[in-house]
This record gives sequence, structure tokens and C-alpha cells, in this order.
Amino acid sequence: MGRAEHTNTDSTIFALASGGGRAAVALLRLSGPGCGPILDRLCRGRRPPPRLAALRGLWRGDELLDRALVLWFPGPRSYTGEDAAELHLHAGPAVIEAVSDALLAAGAVPAEPGEFPRRAFVRGRLDLLEAEGVADLVEAETQAQRRQALRLTEGALSQLYGSWAERLRRLLAQQEALIDFPDEDLPEDVEPRLLAELRDLGAEMAAHLAAGGPGERLRRGLVFVVAGNPNVGKSTLVNALAGREAAIVSPVAGTTRDALEVRVVLGDVPVTLVDTAGLRDTEDAVEAEGVRRARRHAGAADLVLLVTAPGDDGLPSVDGQAGRLVVCNKIDEAPAPAGLSGVSAATGAGLEALRAALADHARRLTATGGGAALTRARHQAGIEATARHLHAAAEITWPELRGEELRLAAAALGRLTGAVGVEDLLDTIFGQFCIGK
Repeated sequence: MGRAEHTNTDSTIFALASGGGRAAVALLRLSGPGCGPILDRLCRGRRPPPRLAALRGLWRGDELLDRALVLWFPGPRSYTGEDAAELHLHAGPAVIEAVSDALLAAGAVPAEPGEFPRRAFVRGRLDLLEAEGVADLVEAETQAQRRQALRLTEGALSQLYGSWAERLRRLLAQQEALIDFPDEDLPEDVEPRLLAELRDLGAEMAAHLAAGGPGERLRRGLVFVVAGNPNVGKSTLVNALAGREAAIVSPVAGTTRDALEVRVVLGDVPVTLVDTAGLRDTEDAVEAEGVRRARRHAGAADLVLLVTAPGDDGLPSVDGQAGRLVVCNKIDEAPAPAGLSGVSAATGAGLEALRAALADHARRLTATGGGAALTRARHQAGIEATARHLHAAAEITWPELRGEELRLAAAALGRLTGAVGVEDLLDTIFGQFCIGK
């Protein structure tokens, strides 16, 4: 089955592809069948040669709007696969507004979020996995996220899933032969080899799923919850790790009532530090709610940093599957107990060692080995569905039913790349993009 059809590609779209704020140059992108005539109109018939930047005056009637670098990309050799253009303008807001008004007057319409890669998908220039890589690349905060996103845009997952799809097609062909020619002299080992290949393919998918968590964690970032008894200096420690005064600090126990989130980068991984209320029994209804939220955050964290202090009355228990890192704060007041790492959020003593330990945890939690890694829940659900159908096919002895399970497996895998039946997913996937991409 071919790619899903999209009905809005008859319009010509434009969007500001450069960021906001003061800059020297602003980039307006256009795509659609009207790009050529619009350039002729703006440039007074002096459309540049294909794929060569040329300085042109941009006109609306008799009014010169700007002198800009103009590029013309006739389809299908363009990002979207259709006629496209770029206008590199002076970045003054008045210039951008005037040229945008001229584009509207010429029949172009503002692009929706994600409409450029969506058109590239419709015309076969990208598959869905590569398009999601583009979205991840735009959102990348760290070099590790950038590298992972680039692997996706360059087809790391697409190639892996494509090889699985090809193997599935061969298996389905063999199964169809067993159905259509049951009485023919087919080799005796056809069915045993088919079943063995089914199990091998299912095992590869299971291994891929087992290794998939780090990729998704790297894409979304990690959550490290700072927890402990009241008044052990959790908020001061969060401020020290963040390098700014994000949390309110007070010697009064119970000051922190709600979870406060601070975004930092540790080990080239975005990490949200969550400062939480001190864990204790209390009759104060507001503080009790803060304690309940602290336990909920700790239960869902990727790592819990348990903070204690000299003379603290033991470590509180927290639920959840996350790892634990225990550190003793306030070593400027008294030494840390034997066996515990010490830090002083007030003086900075031990802070670099703690930051290095947290960075090491972040790297280990997101280590993908540099290969093709799952990055989204959609990928995981698609591979899980494919693997379920493969397992069912391997357990079925009736040839027709086995063939149906193989077809269902192929369809589930095809939906990941957009090869089959994904029209209902497109708005969700491309709606996550920023306008202009």
C-alpha cells in the first residue's frame, strides 16, 4: 500500500524559518505549485536559475520592499519534493511584514506547524521516522540529543525497520507458497526454516525493545528528584547544582510545600531537578499535600537524590523503581558519616564530585551505544505489536491463519515508517513541529 494521501498540497505555503529577535537575516520559506509565479511577480520576471542564490529586488507593484538573496528549487529536487523557494531578507520586523503581505497578496498562505516535513513525507522525501528525527533535531538541547536526532534523520531506524520489513515480505511469500501449493513438491525444510526465521526475527525485535529505554529518555530528558527529611538543605543543594537561586531557602523546616522544577544539563543530558517537600508526618494539611506530591515525584523519577545531614534522624523511605544516590549535606557544620559522600551546598565543598556522579548516572541512563534506538512510545508500541503477531504466527499450525498474522505484523511495522495506513496519525505527529518547519 502506498503512502497516505494529503489533500492540501495544492496550496502554496510560506513561513518564517529563522528565529525571532534581532538578527541580520531572516529566512522565509515557500513550498507549493505557485512558487515559480510568485517569484516572477516579486522579482519582476527575474526568477533566479535553479539552486543558485541571486540578489534580487522584491517588489509589490511599484514599491521596493527589500533587496534579498533568492533561491529557487523546482520540484522534485527540493526538501518537500514540490516547487520551493527561499527568501533571505534583512531581518527588520517591517521588512518581514511587508514581504509576508506581498506573499499573501500573491496567493500564498501561512504554513501550519509541521507542514513542510509533512509535504516531504507525502511526496516520499521523508518517512515518518525521519520526520520525527527532524522534530527532535529542532528541539535538541544538548550534543547527545543532536547526535541521536541526526541518526534518526539519516535513516538509522528506517534502515533497520526496512530490513525487517523485507524479511517479513519473504516470509509471507514462503507462507503463501505453502498455502497455494500444499500438494506440490516443495522442499521439506521450507516450513521449519520459515518458523526458525520467525523466531529469530521476533528475538531481534525483543532485544531492540529491551534496549529502547535510553533513547526515549535522552530525547525527553531525565528527572532527578531531590528528597529527604526536612531541613537537610535540599533547596540550597538544588540552587547550587542549578547555579542560581531557583528555590526558596529558609532555616524553617517545612518551607518547601510544592515540587519545584529546575532544568540543568548533566553529562550532556537535559535533566530536570525536582526540589520536594521534606518527608515527614505532619498535621498541616498543606504540608501533608506537599509530602504526598514529593513521594509521587520520587516514585516516577529516573533517579532519587536522597539528601541527609549530620545528626539527621535516618533516611526516609521512598517508593518506585528509580536508582538512589545518597549524599550528606552540610559537611561545613560536621563531617559526613562513614561511607557517605559529603557535600556543602553552602560552601561548594564536594559539589563538583556530586555533579560528576549525577552526570555519570545521566550518561548511563541514556547510553544507546550509538546505534538505532527507540526514541518514542509510538515506536515501542509498533514493534511490540509486530512482535506479538510474529509470536502468534510461530505458534499457529493452520497455514491460512499464520499467513494472516504475518500480514498483520507487516502492517504494524509499515505504520511506523508511514508505508501503510497512517493518515489518522499525521496530525498528531506533524502538529508537534514549530511553524516554519
